[in-house]
Amino acid sequence: MNLKKSLAKLKLRMDSLDRQKLLFATLSGIAAGFVLFLSILGIQQIAKSTTQAPALAAKLTPPVLVEPAKKYGFILDSFQITEASIKPNEFLSDILTKHEVPYARIDALVRKTQAVFDVRNLRAGKDYTIFKGHNSKTPDFFVYEPSVYRYIVFDLRDTMDAYVIEKEIVTKIRTASGVIESSLWNTMTDNGLSMELTAKMEDAFAWSIDFHHIQKNDRFKLIFEQEYIDDKPVGVGAIQAAYFQNFDQEYYAIAYENDKYNGFYDLEARPMKKAFLKSPVKYSRISSRFNLRRFHPVLRRTKAHLGTDYAAPRGTPIFAVADGVVTKASRTRGNGNFVKIKHDDTYQTQYLHMNRHGKGIRPGVHVKQGEVIGYVGSTGLATGPHVCFRFWKNGRQVNHLRENLPPPEPMAESEVPKFNLVRDSLKTSLDLIEFPNKQLMVMEINSSIRDSILLNP
Repeated sequence: MNLKKSLAKLKLRMDSLDRQKLLFATLSGIAAGFVLFLSILGIQQIAKSTTQAPALAAKLTPPVLVEPAKKYGFILDSFQITEASIKPNEFLSDILTKHEVPYARIDALVRKTQAVFDVRNLRAGKDYTIFKGHNSKTPDFFVYEPSVYRYIVFDLRDTMDAYVIEKEIVTKIRTASGVIESSLWNTMTDNGLSMELTAKMEDAFAWSIDFHHIQKNDRFKLIFEQEYIDDKPVGVGAIQAAYFQNFDQEYYAIAYENDKYNGFYDLEARPMKKAFLKSPVKYSRISSRFNLRRFHPVLRRTKAHLGTDYAAPRGTPIFAVADGVVTKASRTRGNGNFVKIKHDDTYQTQYLHMNRHGKGIRPGVHVKQGEVIGYVGSTGLATGPHVCFRFWKNGRQVNHLRENLPPPEPMAESEVPKFNLVRDSLKTSLDLIEFPNKQLMVMEINSSIRDSILLNP
């Protein structure tokens, strides 16, 4: 009896456990299904978001505009381009007929645009570009570039026209410095500076420094304008300030300009421009000095040399060293082609052995300081191209390199305070410019040696 009751209770417990297991299994299945549903829903949502992301980003990010490539203002993708250079003895008609432009049309274009640009001035070696539309049978434009500063556009379409375009010049302020090793020209070139800048620096000091007497370790600093077109240097503008140490002498040239003044001045507001230039030629050297007992290389005997010879390449321009009136422009057996100028009642100058006289130079003509009066040659009794420069004072020939020549007119006292403001600013900038490292090292070593000598005599 008891056994039957125990078995019955056990069966009830087993049935209850089975129902619990069944319920748990059911609930577990429902839970797993719900999780699976959420997972699938999440994946779909992520996929949907991923699909929509580029479209959404496109709406939020502004489109990037790419500037089309251009040349002379023309969009290159719109044309077939031909680039070349003018060949020797090649004319506009030779170029355009190769591109099937009828000669009659070329002739009409030349006649119509002659006032803008004469095509006879096309020069060998200069660049040109032809623009032809993709649907055009013949070129639409011919562009010629005579210099880095401008170009000429010939419109070859029905309008047939031409116009000159000046390129935009960007001016930046640059500085430079150098220490002379052999010559000024070599030093400037070695420092990546142009001959144009060299000439302008010489012009700034032309009345103060004899550049034929510079020596090793002379040094200079410059503040100048550099001109750029399309980020490429194309030329040198004005020098704003310059410093030059020649032997133990220091020279400053400060540019100053307003309605009354325009030129270079020293630190005391005195004009750098003097009555006479130091030399009648640039880029030259003194080959023979003023000498009362020189052995003449042609006559082969001792004969006084009453001038200073400046050797320079044939054709180098010769400048009037001061304002004056031409008294002679002639030729003799000994002097060759020469020019003589009277500057005032005290001074006269003469320039011998010219290859030829300058344009319009004849007796009675007034010339300005720096004006070209002739060109270096070797006419007369000369062994090579040079100019023999002679200098008269009160009717007697003297050595101009030893003369104390008259000073220029000073700046008005009322102007000096304004000048001083400009001077102080530029001098401060000049003083901050360093010399090349190699030369600085040499100068530092020399300074240490000098200080040691001074402290331990």
